[in-house]
Order: sequence, then C-alpha cells, then structure tokens
Amino acid sequence: MITWVKGVFRDVDANVFTQDDDFLTSEIEVRINAASIDTGDEKRDAHLKSVDFFDVENHKQIVFISKKLEKARKEENKYVLFGTMAIRSVPIPVKLNVEYQGKMKDPWGVGKVGFSISGNISRKDWELNWNAALESGGVLVGDEVIIDCDIQLVKQPEL
Repeated sequence: MITWVKGVFRDVDANVFTQDDDFLTSEIEVRINAASIDTGDEKRDAHLKSVDFFDVENHKQIVFISKKLEKARKEENKYVLFGTMAIRSVPIPVKLNVEYQGKMKDPWGVGKVGFSISGNISRKDWELNWNAALESGGVLVGDEVIIDCDIQLVKQPEL
C-alpha cells in the first residue's frame, strides 16, 4: 500500500450503439476477459485470477453496460457516464467521468472518435476482500481502484 500497482486488461471488446453523432443517446457495452489482466508480475496476475479476486474459472468476463450519458455541468467536453459493472457476476452501479477528445476521419476515410474515461471504485463493493497484514502495520492491498482509459471508437459501416 505504499505505491500504486498499475495493470491493464489485454482483451477488451466494446460496442457503442448510437443513432447519430450525439453520444448522449448511446448504449454502451464493454466485455473484458478477466483472465487478460496484466500487471507486469506473473505471480500477482495469477493471484488476481484466483478465487481471492476475479475467479476467472467461474467468472470469465467483467461486463460494463450503460444507457445514460449526461453533460457534466456547463463544461464543454465533459460528461458523466452512468452504468452497471459486473465483476464476479455481481452487478454494481458505477459513475465514470468522460472527456470527449474529438472526432476525425483517418486517411482512408474511416470515422473515429476519442474519449478519456476515469473514475474510482471500491473493490470491496464486489466483495473482493482478500488482504494481508503488514509487519509495519496496515494492509497489503488498498480498497480504491482507479479506472483510467483512453479509447478510440471506429465507426462501423452501415448495413
């Protein structure tokens, strides 16, 4: 608990369904392969995949679903994303901050849009309670998890 441990999920599938360029009307579904966790330490990753944390044998995916995005006060490119995150098949409401980064077409004419998403969750909300006491006092694993994502969405051709 003296430093933050950073990690990423290497296998993520996301879909955003929207009728137009107004993302306020979007429906979002993100599916994360829980076994794709990578913190740069194989032993730690194995422990995170175990029943103490993600229990990937019984709960293959972490799922986030949202149908509500609201403008954040009067700030131009900032929004609040409301959704449900299911870890170990336990759905918990979450609120994330979103910053719109812009849109463009790449050199091949494909439309792309960028967002930064951030927020904090408590791992204990999903009963991820494992911990170990330290000789110096305190515990090994903190409660707070910081979510920090930079995403680029690619517009799919209309069928």
